[in-house]
Amino acid sequence: MTAALALAAATALALSGCSGSGSGFGRNPGGTVDDGCVSVIVATSSEKVNLMDELGARFKESPEHAALPECATIHPINVASGKAAQYLSDSTETWALGEATAPSVWSPASTVWTDRVASIAGEKVVAGAESFTKTPVVFGVPESMAKALDYPGKPLGIADIKGLIEDPAGWGSVGKPIWGSFKIAKTNPNSSTTGLSMLLMQSYAASGKAKDLTAADVKKSEAFSKAFESGAIHYGDTTGKVLQNLVDRASGSGSSYVSAIALEETSLYNYNIGNPDSHTVQPGEQLTPPDEKLVAVYPSEGSMWSDNPAVVLGAKWVTPEQKQAAETFVSFLHTRDAQEVLPKYGFRPLDASVDASGYLNADVGIDTSQPAVTLPQPAPEVVSAALDQWAKIRKPSAILQLIDISGSMDEEIGGGKTRLDGAIEGSTATLGQVRAADEIGVWAFTTDIGSNVDGQTLWGIGVVRDFGPLGGDKEGLKGDIEDLRYAQRNGTPLYDAIDAAYDYMKAHAETGRINAIVVLSDGEDTDSMTTLDSLVQKINADNREGGNDRPVRIFAIAYSSGADVDSLQKLARASGGQVFDASDPTKITETFQSVMNNF
Repeated sequence: MTAALALAAATALALSGCSGSGSGFGRNPGGTVDDGCVSVIVATSSEKVNLMDELGARFKESPEHAALPECATIHPINVASGKAAQYLSDSTETWALGEATAPSVWSPASTVWTDRVASIAGEKVVAGAESFTKTPVVFGVPESMAKALDYPGKPLGIADIKGLIEDPAGWGSVGKPIWGSFKIAKTNPNSSTTGLSMLLMQSYAASGKAKDLTAADVKKSEAFSKAFESGAIHYGDTTGKVLQNLVDRASGSGSSYVSAIALEETSLYNYNIGNPDSHTVQPGEQLTPPDEKLVAVYPSEGSMWSDNPAVVLGAKWVTPEQKQAAETFVSFLHTRDAQEVLPKYGFRPLDASVDASGYLNADVGIDTSQPAVTLPQPAPEVVSAALDQWAKIRKPSAILQLIDISGSMDEEIGGGKTRLDGAIEGSTATLGQVRAADEIGVWAFTTDIGSNVDGQTLWGIGVVRDFGPLGGDKEGLKGDIEDLRYAQRNGTPLYDAIDAAYDYMKAHAETGRINAIVVLSDGEDTDSMTTLDSLVQKINADNREGGNDRPVRIFAIAYSSGADVDSLQKLARASGGQVFDASDPTKITETFQSVMNNF
């Protein structure tokens, strides 16, 4: 570990011990302790929860806080920028996540989101939104791959990456054929600031402009952006999950997973100090830097910045006392005391007199002299045009949903509903994200059933919907899934079911699609002939370095505290997929939404 990496990791550990801001609440929404002070909840993007904990603690010791008529405690909670924008656009009367987490301050990753809320719900909701820190949007590239591309000696742009994606030789075009095709990871622009910024940066690159991007420019960039999107492995709901996957697969097959990741510079910093998912670091937690760091590639065409505003919300639930305390806290964020904290968390200060080089430097893959070109945030109507275009040009998907219908799915989750009722609602509620050109199928699994698939009897499988293009039959698919309420429920042949689904999707996978299995299970395997080890070995063999241009990724939903999370994680990790926690069954629809954001 380099000296700078060691310093950064040690600092993160030291800062994690601060508790004056109510850091426990940031990890457990709704779990505040009444300390007699005004509670100021800060809804913030995930990469700033650690930072807000520290800033809240410093605020409580500041002259600004001392001047308040009564004490105030800062409670950060993690709410994705796009989701918070949707909640605030829908209502300022009630907070979608419940009164216990209703924020007084909102700090999304970019003023793109505050501008969007202002254009939909009115300017008063986010009046006075002002940046207090910034971080550029870059590509994170494994150091060995950056060297193969002669970076930073040779400039690298979005157009260059598009060329690598389109080149049939892939990495072979730069003398590394064993690395296979050039793959990129991006987040969903409807919920992720990074995904949205990269989408706009693609239009800037296609137009050749460095300012004044218009909706007409976005329209003209369609072919360029579609070609760029073709390199996506899948659309993550968060950058952190993609980075965690890279860590998990770094022991020999990292390059088969991804070549470049669109991310914020602060996320790259967190990855390189050993916090890939930018989680709230617990007191005493040891951070272990990766074996190979990511290098920040600053596109030659320019970068947009995540300018991280903080704004007191003009919402009905904000009391006068909370408003006063919140306004004082937002003002504090611009003081030198607050600005000096920012580099320790990978953010660049707005105060030019603050030296960030002790943390943001080449040891953590960062060059603070970059980006050479700053791309301005376009008007809200341009952003809307880009999002509308992405819905048409994003990489198409081929998804096989695999739903557990074993006896334990009859367990009640409240409101007169069973786990199976919740799974059905979650699955059907997200069908709006499936396009007519996407391919989808639905299978159920339990013992004592069987189905004929491609001329072969698959025991333990019930075909709910034949795999194929959706077309215009969303209502028909919804009805098919709802019919699961009447299915028989027996044992749990989890491994056999995943094995059958994997073989089927492998045979039907296409190079131009995101090929995936979405498996929902609430328990451990009880009835399979297939063993976990043999299944993991099969998937690993298919995904060796550079060897598979049609990977089938497994996205698993662990649907109760009794779900076999360890086994699901092994399978997802081997395939390059992810596991999603739905141990709270009331959040199953939200979990399905997070899963479907990948496609």
